Amino acid sequence: MGWFLVNWLTTGVALGAVAWILPGVTIVSLPALAVAAVVLGIVNTIVKPVLVVLTLPLTVMTLGVFYLIVNGVAFAFAAWIVPGFEVDGLGWAMLGAALVGLVSMFIGGFRQPPSRTRIDVIDVTARRD
Repeated sequence: MGWFLVNWLTTGVALGAVAWILPGVTIVSLPALAVAAVVLGIVNTIVKPVLVVLTLPLTVMTLGVFYLIVNGVAFAFAAWIVPGFEVDGLGWAMLGAALVGLVSMFIGGFRQPPSRTRIDVIDVTARRD
């Protein structure tokens, strides 16, 4: 549950930063930002993988460039679902999705990874006979 909250806050901060930077991405209130972060996470978890599989031949033919359009469509779909979260077009959605990914990656660099419950020790000392 704690990891979900950290990811949700990271996505929320990234989405807020993108809405502040890009004039084509608008979020009207903090509740809309919170809901948009949750919906964007759900869309990226459920809808985006389906889109990736359906558009895989086109993505391969364009050497991965079409994946940017898939990201933009998923971002625009999340904006379409959430009232108070608006995107002015597919170009802004593609740019917004790319920036949310970059800002999330930047913020994620400062997070601590989840602690492991088991520690493995490997003894690599050389034996001399």
